[in-house]
Amino acid sequence: MHLAALAKELQRGLKEQVRINEPLARYTTWRIGGPADLFVRPARDEEFDFCLDFARQKGLPLHIMGNGSNLLVRDGGVRGLVLQTGAWRRVMVQDRYIKACAGAMLPPLLALAVRQGLSGLEFAAGIPATVGGALVMNAGTPEGSLGDVVREVEVITATGRRCLKREEITFGYRSCSLRGAGVVLTVHLALAPADPPLIKERVRANIARRRARQPLEWPNAGSVFKNPPGLYAGRLIELVGAKGWQVGDAQVSSKHANFIVNLGRATAADVLELIARVQEAVARNFGINLEMEIEVWGEGL
Repeated sequence: MHLAALAKELQRGLKEQVRINEPLARYTTWRIGGPADLFVRPARDEEFDFCLDFARQKGLPLHIMGNGSNLLVRDGGVRGLVLQTGAWRRVMVQDRYIKACAGAMLPPLLALAVRQGLSGLEFAAGIPATVGGALVMNAGTPEGSLGDVVREVEVITATGRRCLKREEITFGYRSCSLRGAGVVLTVHLALAPADPPLIKERVRANIARRRARQPLEWPNAGSVFKNPPGLYAGRLIELVGAKGWQVGDAQVSSKHANFIVNLGRATAADVLELIARVQEAVARNFGINLEMEIEVWGEGL
């Protein structure tokens, strides 16, 4: 079926606009990415369910997108349907528990926790991710990760909606057993009561460290590579002299070598070539294969 016809049929079940050939560079923190065939930002549970059913019925590839951090979209774009969760941000607080929809952003979620005197999310200070995206990659820092505070997760799998307890989910370094296994709907977090000024001070210190060490002044996608066991990817990249390496407008940051920044008009092809050069140099010098932390979607030109 032609894209216009698919969009018209999908639109009947939605209030949100269905966009055709929508450039995903508008929605990624790298500001890089080709077009999505069909793009929707559902804001309500029923719209989300409708889109999932529509994709299944039409046999469309389905991609769930948060705020576009830790994501590289190839220049040829993405086939099928992309659902962006940015408008789906409802959050509820009860005692020391927070229930957040997948599209809720970590910074305002952390701010809410601080106001409520709830500790456990300070590690997330300055991480620009949705709670759903942070869950499936178990986002974190040396101070902690999201898996540490998860109580339960509501997901849609091939067998329908399920509510999974923490003990049913396996978390690891930048990994979660839910990745690729279903669509995250809501995340329930169990936090600990603490003095708000103390929480604020921890948050302030973590943000200051990020600003001092990371190239936040340029579009980027966070750490590009996972740290090998017992080592730091950024240090290995620095040791091979790759700081400042550049392909087109994609550059290995001179501030933090595990970041690749977009100096203005970088393409996905530029970033991928730079990634390959860095991986080859580290493998040649240290015999270590750096594994990417970012996701790569779509097709080349």
